[in-house]
Amino acid sequence: MECISIFDMLKIGIGPSSSHTLGPWRAAERWISELKAAGLFEEVDKIKVHIYGSLSLTGKGHATDYAIMLGLTGADPVEIPIANIHTIVKDIQDGHILNFGNTRKINFNPTEAIIFHKKFLEFHANGIQFEAFLTSGKRKVNTFYSIGGGFVVVKERKNAKRKQATFDTFPFPIQNGNQLLGYCTSKKMQISEIVLENERSLRNDAEIDAEIQKIWNTMLECMYIGCHTQGKLP
Repeated sequence: MECISIFDMLKIGIGPSSSHTLGPWRAAERWISELKAAGLFEEVDKIKVHIYGSLSLTGKGHATDYAIMLGLTGADPVEIPIANIHTIVKDIQDGHILNFGNTRKINFNPTEAIIFHKKFLEFHANGIQFEAFLTSGKRKVNTFYSIGGGFVVVKERKNAKRKQATFDTFPFPIQNGNQLLGYCTSKKMQISEIVLENERSLRNDAEIDAEIQKIWNTMLECMYIGCHTQGKLP
């Protein structure tokens, strides 16, 4: 069983979908990090992105292609000003130039470089594959899966052991609803108190309060913008 923080569940990000928008964005960020770790980032000459299955079939309506472009520029889905999104995307679409990782310019025509496939990959319905063509003539291909809620994994789930180790430190490890209710009964605690005690294994009270306040402020801002903006839904 892997540990899940409340901040893993309550993510701030760009919509309309956590699995079809935020997930692909995070996948692009993660891919760039892996390229840098492998010492290949500076060798990337050309990029193609392949989108599969459900991620592809509903991709246009969920702005999956926009999310990929923004992720490839190194933009942060938590901090990016909403007003900047369409400007960045339009500049890429019109100029066919991508500010890759917010570091270097490479040629990138979205209509050719982002490919929507009807095919489903075996591991999960929301598959996304990044293909880098290197100056050495070699290719580097990485596949990710957006499994919902903004969570992105690879088939091997390499971080599962680390998550398990953290889960084992929880004072109240929970694998199902009955176990949670059992803690509430035996310890005479509310669900929120149980969750808070687990969260304290990961960060201190000041950090928890600050992050919760940030989420609440963002929700209020989203409601205000939604009520004061005109336009067509995708």
